[in-house]
Amino acid sequence: MDFSYSDEQQAIADLARQILTDKATHERQKHVERAGGPRFDRELWAEVAKAGLLGIAVPAEHGGAGLGFLEVSLILEQVGRTTAPIPILETLVLGALPIAEFGSAAQRSAWLPRVAEGAAVLTAALTDDHGNAAAPQITARRDGSGWRLSGTLVPVPAGEIADAVLVPATTGKGTVGVFLVDPKAPGVRVEPLIATSGQPEALLALDEVPVAAGDALGDPRDGARIVGWMRERATAALASLALGVCEQALALTADYIKNRKQFDQPIAMFQAVGQRAANAYIDTEAIRLTSLQAAWRIAAGLPAAAEIAVAKYWAADAGQRIVHTAQHLHGGMGVDRDYPLHRYFLYAKHLELALGGATAQLRSIGRMLAGQPN
Repeated sequence: MDFSYSDEQQAIADLARQILTDKATHERQKHVERAGGPRFDRELWAEVAKAGLLGIAVPAEHGGAGLGFLEVSLILEQVGRTTAPIPILETLVLGALPIAEFGSAAQRSAWLPRVAEGAAVLTAALTDDHGNAAAPQITARRDGSGWRLSGTLVPVPAGEIADAVLVPATTGKGTVGVFLVDPKAPGVRVEPLIATSGQPEALLALDEVPVAAGDALGDPRDGARIVGWMRERATAALASLALGVCEQALALTADYIKNRKQFDQPIAMFQAVGQRAANAYIDTEAIRLTSLQAAWRIAAGLPAAAEIAVAKYWAADAGQRIVHTAQHLHGGMGVDRDYPLHRYFLYAKHLELALGGATAQLRSIGRMLAGQPN
């Protein structure tokens, strides 16, 4: 069995790696972070769009390449490897993919070309105050042919910079809808949140926000299925990001321990240091294998719930071991904000908790196993 990427997939990964390595440098990210406002490099966003990476999973009739989730995951790995300040996961996975799959012709025409061009940032609110988007606390009530949405969503990734947010809402007893909400619409309040990781998250408060019938994604009574579809892809995408984060944290650590000397020899020669680095390498490869399996099954149209939970478990549990090892082996250098390692530590913590940490994933796997026949 051939587990290698196709030439096209490898070219996509290489292109993303080249652009993000060249443009999302440590110095450039310091400049963006010190400029104030959300952590979003619009110049880099334009470069990524120009290279066609934002249109990878956009259908060809809307200006994209028409490829799939595996190709998106390869790009996300490189975003994680560089901690690039661009909302690719939010725009492609939380926004473009659901619109391409469930959106009307008008919705696809309105948003997908703009995504491919880099002219729109999309996101979705897959968690709420109770952390359960399948039974959302946002309520939608009928208002003529449209809807009125009320409630609070927190945190909304990239909510501070989004042009549209996909919002799950309760539409009746036991029914859920997903709606495209304009953050600038009457009744919407966007409150930026200060996140430890620096990601541009926001609180989104909706007060009788008018939403037209044409802004419902699919059947407004069948949104639970759409939310489940979105959540699976978002969780797998987080694992792909975590892979890149852990790869580079380990690479920085390997370089450091080869050059940092004590007693006239590199600290990499000390047995305890070598053992910790080796364990971090094994953990990174486990994240690689499980995240790629999840992404491949999604791309192949195969059931992937268990594989996604396993991938997110490893991303959360092993990811923390890897970045803690990186911090410890760097010593005081690891907490210096003029050195890039701190971003990887903070990003790994962010990815660990998003859409459920290790314990939540184990519980999910347990429920799946309990539901299987003996």
